[in-house]
Amino acid sequence: MTRASTKQADLIARVQERLGYRFAKPERLERALTHASTRGVTGGNYERLEFLGDRVLGLCVAELLFDHFGKASEGELSVRLNQLVSAQACSEVADELQLHEFIRTGADVKMLTGKRMANVRADVVESLIAAIYLDGGLEAARGFIHRHWKGRALAEEAARRDAKTELQEWAHQRFGVTPVYRVTGRDGPDHDPVFTVVVEIDGAKPAQGESRSKRAAEQDAATAILEREGVWERPAGQADD
Repeated sequence: MTRASTKQADLIARVQERLGYRFAKPERLERALTHASTRGVTGGNYERLEFLGDRVLGLCVAELLFDHFGKASEGELSVRLNQLVSAQACSEVADELQLHEFIRTGADVKMLTGKRMANVRADVVESLIAAIYLDGGLEAARGFIHRHWKGRALAEEAARRDAKTELQEWAHQRFGVTPVYRVTGRDGPDHDPVFTVVVEIDGAKPAQGESRSKRAAEQDAATAILEREGVWERPAGQADD
């Protein structure tokens, strides 16, 4: 075995230990860790896996919520689900597993910081879920998801309302106005855009959000004001923008 292949085998072993799952086909794991910006790597990238992983995550989290919150309304379950499958939740799981050590990206992506790189980490988590699902079936994927999402699902803050709805009610009560959202930027390729949205409230300092859809960026901007103004508690360890 060459030095390069030995190094790769060691990397795969370390990732599998972090995930708590051993792949029958390690190439699935390698693909799940490979960003589209990587050049000269065989086996493809994680874009298609991300699509599948998002659906598997949604199913397993919905099932978990349905089982544990027997008296919750459809609306409450939806709020909890949206929080738990968000890019923020997925990137937090990636950080807990320290997956940044293993993600393969091109030089341009390595230069990204902040929320844009957090989105890459979130994508990788969804891709890994898909890879586990394809390799070991739904039970294997469910086990991984339960290990990393059950605590979040049962946490009180997982029942937060929709951020835009919460902000609108707060703005009406505090200032008698409705928040206004403006798209101020759009970067990245067509298949993976990043939108920047600013929310303005007459009487309050504006806030900015970034995400891969306009709606998600609006939610991020609304959340920024809610946390800044103390309406919502800022997650532990999260610094001001």
